[in-house]
This record gives sequence, structure tokens and C-alpha cells, in this order.
Amino acid sequence: MQFGSRQRKLIANPQTELYRHCLQFYAQPPLENISLTEFETFAVERLKLLKTVENLGVSYVKSSDQYTNKLDSEFSNLHFPYKTEVDDKKPHIGPSEYEKRRKDHISHFILRLAYCQTEDLRRWFIQQEVDLFRYRFNCLNSKSKTQFLHHNNLHYDTVSLEEKKVLSEKLINSSYAGSACKVEEQDFYKVPFQDALDLVRTRKVYLKAGYVYIPHQDIVIIVLNDFRTRLSKALALTARSLPTVLSDERLQPLLSHLSHAYVGQDYSIQKSVGKISLEQIDLLAGKSFPLCMRQLHQSLRETHHLRHGGRMQYGLFLKGIGLTLEQALQFWRSEFTKGKVDMDKFDKAYAYSIRHMFGKEGKRTDYTPYSCMKVILSNPPSQGDHHGCPFRHSDAELLKQKLQSYKVSPSGIAQILDLVKGMHYQLACQKYFELTHNIEDSGFSLNHPNQYFLESQKLLGGGREVKREVDPPQRGPDAAVKQPPNPQALAEMTEDLDAYFQDG
Repeated sequence: MQFGSRQRKLIANPQTELYRHCLQFYAQPPLENISLTEFETFAVERLKLLKTVENLGVSYVKSSDQYTNKLDSEFSNLHFPYKTEVDDKKPHIGPSEYEKRRKDHISHFILRLAYCQTEDLRRWFIQQEVDLFRYRFNCLNSKSKTQFLHHNNLHYDTVSLEEKKVLSEKLINSSYAGSACKVEEQDFYKVPFQDALDLVRTRKVYLKAGYVYIPHQDIVIIVLNDFRTRLSKALALTARSLPTVLSDERLQPLLSHLSHAYVGQDYSIQKSVGKISLEQIDLLAGKSFPLCMRQLHQSLRETHHLRHGGRMQYGLFLKGIGLTLEQALQFWRSEFTKGKVDMDKFDKAYAYSIRHMFGKEGKRTDYTPYSCMKVILSNPPSQGDHHGCPFRHSDAELLKQKLQSYKVSPSGIAQILDLVKGMHYQLACQKYFELTHNIEDSGFSLNHPNQYFLESQKLLGGGREVKREVDPPQRGPDAAVKQPPNPQALAEMTEDLDAYFQDG
């Protein structure tokens, strides 16, 4: 596929001209042709990186060693550029530096298309890209930072040693330099004051004749503000042209899928079928179900009915933890017939949809349990519904009451509500996991309700009964890249299943 219609410029040496620096503002969109497979692979791997940035940014201080080490590892595993190559002549293991920079460039623009569609998506994308940019900029040495600034027409020149000596006392008093020796050792940048209003407002810099003198550790603030502004404007422009892009039937399902894509383990693979009995469900709901599924289970038991959104979300989850088709039919029939649905109506209106969910009717497709992203971003609940993510869709006071009823401590509730306020819904659920299992650190990044269940069972000692057998993940340059599922098929599957679950 081709990214743009503009005439491609002839570049004498694209490896040095197009990707001259390992970091960029993504000002120029890619114009080359790539395959749909590469399109999707690049997008999914960048999405994994941004998810890691989000999780680490809330779990750790952004300048801490733990944060840096974990991001270093993720960059290495996913083959994204983040440090200047000191010696381009040394033999490379895995992709070359040019290939890494190309992947970084193209994958950013693909996710722009996917995440420009709503205000929530744009806000999330900008925040993760800004955090990612900050980390990568801070990894650069002083020379590379200056090269990057000049390459992007940010002519913030370093202050000469002579000028630093003249202004030594002023620079010490206005920054954290500490002493004249440290002023001489570190770089200061001379920047027009209008580009550094945040630093001027907080009195962190020396101001003279319309210029501020910024120490090297603070120049990232100026660069980040510029990057954020550029990216915000670019996403707004992308959103305007999106209808034209989505008219391409190859791209529409890909981009729709990416905006709430799940990039973790496939929980539709049934290796624990029949390991759960119906008698266990009430006990498991209280101990090992995530809050979204616990809420659905409780509502089903109380009202003996769930509307189609709740049946889809909960039914696929139960299938994922090991219920067989026969058990599922028995479970739903038993509960619904306690309410206003008789046996005959259940068999006519509901049994077919359950068999369809297990791939025994219609297209005979094995449907996948919903990931956290799908629960959070698609099909928000309306009045009378009980599906969705309680951390995303519940009123703060109602969520607080629910957590209190489940014996979560006041300090724990405060931590969860702080995460919810910051729109970190999956991390709020992960904190709920830690609090209800009485552990300090869960040791995993939560991306799926079925993952929550399996990790809970593993922790509580029930892993032998219900733990899914999973091959250890292969990482590194020689590992085979798992191809993401075909998004067109996913979209058709979901729409088809939605239709079968509608109330008659």
C-alpha cells in the first residue's frame, strides 16, 4: 500500500538522508509501498511498546532505574531505535539501524490513523508518544541532542564557556547547577523566552534580554512541548482526512481493530475445557473473577437475566475459563428460567446464540473472549446494562460503594480511584487484583479478564485445576513473530455474533 499521493523525492542515500537521526518529530509521512502484513505487524509491535510505556509510567517513577531498565529491554525485544549507534561499522545482530528507524517512522503514522478517531484515543496516543519521546531524548548524549535540535530547525545554541563564566552566579542562583564548576561542566541552551513559558513561570531559568538560559536536563521540557503541539495538530488534520483513508476496504477493518486491539495471549484456545464445574462458579466469582465479570455474575444471579451486551461479555469469558458447550447451555438455561423466561422461550431465543458462540452454528467460528481494551472502548453500557468496565463506566461514588462491599480497604479504594481519575483503567483493575489477593506487586501487566482469572488461580494454588498450558514466550531477534489475527475476520465475527445476541 502507499501512504501518500505526493510525488516521491529522489534521495541520493535514503539511509542517511531520510533517517538521519535515531529520533524524529515525524514531520514527513512515509511515501513508500509496504505490504498489509508488514503494516499490521509494525502497528501491533508499536502498540505493544506504547502499552509498556503506559504501564511502566504509572508503576514506576519515570526517571528511575527500574523504569529505564524495563523500557531498555522492551526496545531491544521489539527492535525500535532509541540510542545513537556509536559505531555503524560494527556487525549488527538482527535488524540494521536503518530498518529500526524505518519501522519507528512507519509504525507511528499507522497508529496516527488508528488513534485520531476520537478525543479519548487522541489523548491516550499523545500521552504515550510524549512519554516515549521523553525517554528516547534523555538517552541521547549532548552532541546528539544538539544535532536533533538543529535538524528540526530548533536553533537553540549552547552557551559558550566564556558567556557561562560571565553569567556564572546568575546561572547558579536560577538553576540546580550548585557551583561554578558544575555550570562550566554542563551545557546551557539559549532559548527565546516565549518558547519556555513554563520554565519562566516557575522561575527555574535565568532570563536576560528576551532569552532564557536552560540547563541541559531541562531542555527536554521545551522539546516535549513542541512535539506535543505538533502531534496534536497532526492528529486533528489526520482525523479530517480519515474518511478518505477508510474508504479503502483493506484498511478500514485494520484501523478499527487497532484502536482497541489486544496484543497478548489468545484465550480462545481451549486447553482447560471441562475443568470447571458449574458448582464452582459462585466461589470462583468471589475469589478469582475481575470486577467486570464479578459484577455481571452478581447481576445475573439477582435478576436471572442479562441483556445481550452482558451475555456476550460474560458468556465468552466463561467459555475462556473452561466451560463446555453443554455446561454453558445448562448454566444459562438454569438461570434464565428462574426469571421470566420459560424453557421453550429459552430454547427458541437463546440456545442457538450460545451454540453459535462455541462455533457450532453459523460460520462455525471459535469466538474470542473480550480483552480489556475491547471491554473499555467498545459498546458502552446504557441504562439497564451491566456489561463494560466498572472502572471506566461506573460513577466514582458507585464504584467506591462496590469496592467497599467487596471489603477493599479505604486506602486501597483511594489508590484505585486515583488511577481511575487518571484514566488508567487497566492499572486500576490490576491494583484491585493486588488488594484482593493481598500482594504488593502482581508481577504482570493486566490486559485481559481471562488473564486476571488465570493469574488469580495460580496465586491461590488452584492453577493445577484451571491453569492453561501456555508455551513460554519467545523473545529476541531470532524469535518468530506471531502474526496478528485477520482484522476483517475479527470485525465480521463480532458483528455476526452481536446480531445473534440481540434480544428478540
